[in-house]
Amino acid sequence: MAGLADRLERLLEREAPSWGIRPVPAERRRLSGIDLAVLWGDLSVGLLVMVTGALLVPALGLPRALLAVVVGSAIGCLPLALAGLAGEREGVPSMVLFRPVLGRVGSYLPSALNLVQLVGWTAVEFWAMAEVANVASRRAFGLDAFHGWLVVVAVVCTALAAGGPVLVVRRWLERFGIYVLIGTAVWITARVLAEADLGSLWRAPGRGGLPFWLAVDLVVVMPISWLPLAADYNRFAASAGRGFAGTYWGYLVGNVWFYGLGALLVVAAGASADVVGIGSSIVAVAGGPLLLLALLVGESDNAFADIYSSAVSSQNVAPEVSQRRLIAVVGGIGLVLALAFSMERYELFLLLIGSVFVPLFAVFAADYFVLRRGRYGEDALFADTGVRWIALVPWAAGFVLYHWSVPTGPTGWIDVVRTVLHGWLRLPFPLWGSALGASLPSFAGAFALAVLLLPLGRATRRGRGGSAVGRRPAG
Repeated sequence: MAGLADRLERLLEREAPSWGIRPVPAERRRLSGIDLAVLWGDLSVGLLVMVTGALLVPALGLPRALLAVVVGSAIGCLPLALAGLAGEREGVPSMVLFRPVLGRVGSYLPSALNLVQLVGWTAVEFWAMAEVANVASRRAFGLDAFHGWLVVVAVVCTALAAGGPVLVVRRWLERFGIYVLIGTAVWITARVLAEADLGSLWRAPGRGGLPFWLAVDLVVVMPISWLPLAADYNRFAASAGRGFAGTYWGYLVGNVWFYGLGALLVVAAGASADVVGIGSSIVAVAGGPLLLLALLVGESDNAFADIYSSAVSSQNVAPEVSQRRLIAVVGGIGLVLALAFSMERYELFLLLIGSVFVPLFAVFAADYFVLRRGRYGEDALFADTGVRWIALVPWAAGFVLYHWSVPTGPTGWIDVVRTVLHGWLRLPFPLWGSALGASLPSFAGAFALAVLLLPLGRATRRGRGGSAVGRRPAG
């Protein structure tokens, strides 16, 4: 088996050479703005996006749910595209971009957190794809084979990840995958709209229980969950500037479409907010289990991205390890975890991701786009630095502000936050009763604090005779 694995790796390296964490040279930057729009448009859609859209109704009612989708997508896609722009300029993956602001050793913390969320997402994607494939096979052939489908999707998605972004975009999505996905999505949307009484659905009031800005947070968190991966792909952009627009509009269009479609399936077809409920409603409304199998084409690329970026994040800590061997390990772990997965607390999982990565990006954005004027340079990215402790302060403050605004997470964790903020510090809890949500306050607080504190940290190091590591190199 070892010999077979070595031969496979040599074949893949010849056909689709991988790249580690060093800046990607110009000759390997092959993705145009259109390529990136296709990639991010594909990554923005899928079954789990529809499931999350289903969480918004009937609590808000259809008009406010769709408004939350548009507002949340417009907000969430901006940091995603900015993170991609930084990766395009510097030519390095996302976790390496955090080195100048957090320190090389400090960047290991977001790398570890990103690895945990990506392995979790891999398991979720495997589970969801196997469930939907099983629904389709039961309807079409009377075959109940969840575990068999789970193995199949795990092998296919891991193989796509081994191929890398350029191969997946150029040879899979643009030649086949995106056409199947768009055709399927158009057919499902047309059938749902034809079957629904849109006038009655539009006038039906919401039942309450979900504040508008918390609903916006649930939309924001989906593009934010891709934020730690954005530079992993956009570093392969062919020319500066075009990747930003491709990333923003590609993701926004798909996100709005599939969030809205998930909401429509709930109010028009009575779908439950889970993978099986959404899948069954698609079969009932659009007719034919083959549609579900076609949707798996789009979902496979989400799993590909989770697995690939898990390996790239690991290389930030251990760059000498083979990327494709890491991909195989992550695929295997995701397969094992998928065997025990359920959809319970999916909403909490999404909000916890937002609470970690929204303030982290705010600190990075303050350092990169404001204090460093949009450039690091290779010397700053690969300097042998430890931990920039002062950068952890605004990140932690933004994390606390997120949970102070909207208590999120397991009951025990919320009790701890309540005890500290309300019991000990006598502060109101929650801060504003979900009226403003959590993403915007968390980002604004962490960003402002980072702009104030990060220069102080560099000034202190210079005053002690150290070098201001990470300054923009001359020229």
